[in-house]
Amino acid sequence: MQLLNIHHGYNFRDLGGYRTADGRTVADHRLVRAGKLDRLSERDQAFLGAHGVTTDLDFRSPEERAEAPDRLPVGADYDFNPVFPYDKTQVTKSWAEEQAEFAFDAKGGYKNMLKTYREFITNATSQKAYRHFFDLLLAKTDGTVLFHCSAGKDRTGMAAVFALAALGVPEATIREDYLATNQYVGGQKAKVIADAKREGANANMQQSLADLWIARPEYLDAALATIASEYGGMARYLEQGLALSAGEQADLKRLYLKEA
Repeated sequence: MQLLNIHHGYNFRDLGGYRTADGRTVADHRLVRAGKLDRLSERDQAFLGAHGVTTDLDFRSPEERAEAPDRLPVGADYDFNPVFPYDKTQVTKSWAEEQAEFAFDAKGGYKNMLKTYREFITNATSQKAYRHFFDLLLAKTDGTVLFHCSAGKDRTGMAAVFALAALGVPEATIREDYLATNQYVGGQKAKVIADAKREGANANMQQSLADLWIARPEYLDAALATIASEYGGMARYLEQGLALSAGEQADLKRLYLKEA
């Protein structure tokens, strides 16, 4: 995994270099996960173009896209693919909405995230979006696919979980990649909490906001437990929930893995 040198964005990571269970590695310049792209400078746009990004896949809601439209990497196509019809992760909700929901419950944000991660697995719109994600990956014989949401943590995090699982990366490595977000969103999280505090957020609200911005192991565990209970495990979820055939998984490995 390589953190990309983006000046006006956060959590941009190339997934190349992760080892699979059979000893191969994820190829560089093929899969990039990221936070939102609305603040990219011209330098950042050119940097991503030079990195090979040819597709920008946006998992955000229509409202999020309208409020903060992407600045496309140079030469990239745009693919709008909302995981939910609105932002269930709530990292972009207005102050008034957040205050109403979380001011009286310090665990409000945490409980919201657990519910959201279960819905990643069971929600029909989410399944359709993640299936489209794989359709796009299967169609891209070269170039880099950049996929993102707002923080690059939840909707994007689960896309990375599914992609790495389909490529045969061990669960322990997938978990490390998911939790690595916490190294890269700290500054943005602190800014959000500081802004809320200035506007009168109480301790409950501040804790809920923190929980919206943290990649907690329990969140991923909620998704994996739902996969286990509803499908019997990740392999069957990919096959049945996302209709990803054995042949398609073999094609993904051919396209996105290299010999170590």
